Amino acid sequence: MDAYTYPGVYIQEVPSSVHSIAGVATSIGAFVGWAPKGPIDKAVLVESFMDFQRQFGGLDSRSLLGYAVSHFFNNGGQQTYIVRLAASAAAPGTSSAQAGAVTIQVAGGAVVFTANNAGAWSGAYGINVTESSGTGFAASLVYAPSGSASVAVENYPTLSVKPLAAPTSSNVTMTLTGKPTAAPAVGLYMFTGGADGNAIGVPAATSAATTINSPGSTTAGFTFTAQNPGAWGNQLAIGTSPQPGDATNTRFSLNVVALNADGSLSVIESFYSLSVNAADPSYVVTVLNSDSNYVTAAVLGAPTVALNTPFPPASSTPPYPSPPFLTGGYDGAVLDPTMDGAAGGGAFANALNAGGTGSGGVRLLDRVDSFNLLCVPGETDGPTISSLQEYCHDNRAFYIVDCPQNASTANLIASGPVGSSAGSLTGQYSINSAYYYPWVNAPDPLAGSRVRPFPPCGFVAGIYAATDATRGVWKAPAGIDASLTGISGLQNLLTDTENGNLNIQAVNCLREFKIYGDVVWGARTLQGNNQAGSQWKYVPIRRLALFLESSLYDGTQWVVFEPNDETLWGQIRLNVGAFMQGLFLQGAFQGTSPQQAYFVKCDADNNPQQNIDLGIVNVLVGFAPLYPAEFVVIQIQQMAGQTP
Repeated sequence: MDAYTYPGVYIQEVPSSVHSIAGVATSIGAFVGWAPKGPIDKAVLVESFMDFQRQFGGLDSRSLLGYAVSHFFNNGGQQTYIVRLAASAAAPGTSSAQAGAVTIQVAGGAVVFTANNAGAWSGAYGINVTESSGTGFAASLVYAPSGSASVAVENYPTLSVKPLAAPTSSNVTMTLTGKPTAAPAVGLYMFTGGADGNAIGVPAATSAATTINSPGSTTAGFTFTAQNPGAWGNQLAIGTSPQPGDATNTRFSLNVVALNADGSLSVIESFYSLSVNAADPSYVVTVLNSDSNYVTAAVLGAPTVALNTPFPPASSTPPYPSPPFLTGGYDGAVLDPTMDGAAGGGAFANALNAGGTGSGGVRLLDRVDSFNLLCVPGETDGPTISSLQEYCHDNRAFYIVDCPQNASTANLIASGPVGSSAGSLTGQYSINSAYYYPWVNAPDPLAGSRVRPFPPCGFVAGIYAATDATRGVWKAPAGIDASLTGISGLQNLLTDTENGNLNIQAVNCLREFKIYGDVVWGARTLQGNNQAGSQWKYVPIRRLALFLESSLYDGTQWVVFEPNDETLWGQIRLNVGAFMQGLFLQGAFQGTSPQQAYFVKCDADNNPQQNIDLGIVNVLVGFAPLYPAEFVVIQIQQMAGQTP
């Protein structure tokens, strides 16, 4: 306390008891899937598709992840975390990829056509022998999928078994077994035996690396490794040169060089005056491992002189000299949720690890500050979805569930929301999820903008984000304003009756209207079946509750370790009440007055002495939610017997 020594006015600053509560973000996405590059040990925040492209490789025809992220940003998304899944190492006893083959038995032996690369793709192809005379014959490679007319892909007009005249082909190789003496009979012979292989039977994704030795040494130098696994690292090279003016010959400059698709080279990072001395703050290992966006460094032996491997060369024409290029990078198996077996027993589910037996996969999101909207594009396995629902419930997040691509209106009307394998989607944790049907047709930029189906989650997550930004989390992300951007139609078109039959079973439909285009036309959680009678029937009500929980959780941390008495309770009522009043003024609750819209109770009634002795403070917050106008009834009545 100040000493009062002279007559006059004394000014003192008194701390306020008000601790402002700020609303948390409501539409930070989290997308999980396979990508060709990017960190696999952490969830990475991206704020644009260009950001995703730079860190995770952009669109890749082998995975739905990049497309879904693009759809999210195109439809109003602003921020999302990316969790990159990668294949585990090869497991004993798993099958390997096999090349398909055609064996045509002839007199004295056989003529064998073998696909030039492995995979089940060859099962749709065959060898069509059209002419046969003596030891000569004519044939063609035809594309002949089951139920479709065959189409010739390559023609081989002059083949023979004696002497062998093999076809010139980029697709097949012809060999002989035994000593054939006659040409094969006319007919179509289909390839068999081709197999894609079990995904977990493929080696794990690995990072590319290169070692540059010190001049005059084969045992000392530095190993440079791409920061994350994938074949992308094989396109990097390291160039070094002594630092000008360094009399000790212990310092050097370093370039990280990228090989472009057109064969040219680009310097993407440069570091100057790096040291080979571990005690130096400019030590190459210390600098690269903290500052580089592409590579890490590790010491080999005990280097004492500067590195000197100039790169890029004066000529930018391949082949380029070695050893500066990194090698050994491998993408690993492509993890596709639509290829997982029944009951989530596939490689994607193992990497996703939604069951919580490890700390990788989706559980990398445990380490981020906050995420709100979870999307796993293409994931339709029932048990896996159930695990993800529980994970979202535990993290106050909301899961946007994709229907199976082959789901039909009639089947969903009969069964309600289902996955591609048996498993309940409407269990106790389903209040934190919503189910959308059907898949969306959109152009594929990697296929000449040819239209193909995509899962709805990326589009819908973008609509959630756009609605939150313009109207608030209490507004249903559906209606004529919830139009889907960047699409070419829907996989299935619904009538009003079909929509009605699905809606009451908690299947949120995407609809096409002549005036409004393609829109989201449903806003129920997976507990939204009329028979369930859940208080969390609607998406906006559940998401508003999650918003309140997270905001109050973050905004009341100051309460911990404060004296648990009437003064504290009054401060809590003041702070929480101010927050709820702000939301009321924004139109978040029902009611025309604060008393009708919300209440905050924290007093002796709900904080008895027993709780005080245990260090517990109970705060009861209630709110009157806004229910969406799902059914608008217009009554029309004739006026009879009116006189002018």
